[in-house]
Amino acid sequence: MSTVVTWETSSSSSEQTEQLAERLGKACKGGEVIELISDLGGGKTTFTRGLVRGIGSTDTVASPTFTISKVYDAGHLQVHHFDFYRLGEAGIVGDELAEVIDEPDVVTVVEWADIVQHVLPERRLSISIELQADDTRTIVFRAPEALSYLIERAQNA
Repeated sequence: MSTVVTWETSSSSSEQTEQLAERLGKACKGGEVIELISDLGGGKTTFTRGLVRGIGSTDTVASPTFTISKVYDAGHLQVHHFDFYRLGEAGIVGDELAEVIDEPDVVTVVEWADIVQHVLPERRLSISIELQADDTRTIVFRAPEALSYLIERAQNA
């Protein structure tokens, strides 16, 4: 079993969350799968906005809750953003996710991934965002050692 790298930090604003995600995005090479775990309103779309900007896209990021998936162009890479919140089963969107996971020029972001756990690779970065009583967010990164470069970049401003 591979070593898991974990890092916990906090954010006190949407701007801080976006900046953290932007640093992580700058480390993306393509082929990464990022799972975002949070309650409704927890900051997943905010995090994705910073990530997409860090990868190099100027596209406007919006929650894909109603469209299920969105694609952002970042020149040399694409970001495929999936949101399974409204689905009882993955269906054809799960197939779409499975097709892009192994693409070397795609960074895949998945929200509400419970129904696609069987599709997600073990080699993924999981990011849990938890809203605290004082409106700060605790953000926990977990990744296999092979993806530790993402966490290292996020840690270093």
